[in-house]
Amino acid sequence: MKKSEKILVLVIFLSSVALSSCVSVGIEKAKYTVIERAGKFEIRQYKAQIIAETIVDSGFDDAGNIAFGRLFNYISGNNRRKESIAMTAPVSQKAGSEKISMTAPVNQQKSEGKWAISFLMPSKYTMDTIPEPLDSNVTLREIPPRKMAAFRYSGTWSRKRYEANKSRLEQFIADRELKIAGEAIFARYDPPFQLWFLRRNEVLIPVE
Repeated sequence: MKKSEKILVLVIFLSSVALSSCVSVGIEKAKYTVIERAGKFEIRQYKAQIIAETIVDSGFDDAGNIAFGRLFNYISGNNRRKESIAMTAPVSQKAGSEKISMTAPVNQQKSEGKWAISFLMPSKYTMDTIPEPLDSNVTLREIPPRKMAAFRYSGTWSRKRYEANKSRLEQFIADRELKIAGEAIFARYDPPFQLWFLRRNEVLIPVE
């Protein structure tokens, strides 16, 4: 490979890194306070949250893909508008629907042998004001404040990596003599096209 070609490849690579790093900028994220930190492990106190959730009867890897389409359609306009909302420029209007902002993370957890995948809803909404889904497979619910143990890692979204890091977090919880209060959650903060080594992934486990 010529020197000029190597430089071009490097520029393209660095541009991709920069673009991927900016993907999550400006996206509202789940709000929490860190109570304890030990390396990549944390104990967090989360505020109340509203989520849009769908249940998928599929394998670990396929569940996310199936659910993403349903949930993304909901936040993109497949919902019943409950009231007029002030617009900003540019104005986009679609009869009977409202576009909802993307937030992070996207959560996935076991639910009676199936997978429950959810999008966190923007904090400006309440259960009274959030648009109702038109797809019966998408439901809205409010989660009260809760304490969560968390382990953060980068890399692929494989079940093998998830299970390995889940075991590490369970050991962290046991070492601190905490009691697990719910199913583990696989949290993804980045879109599929984010470079794998820049992704923010987490395992979250509710604790008492």
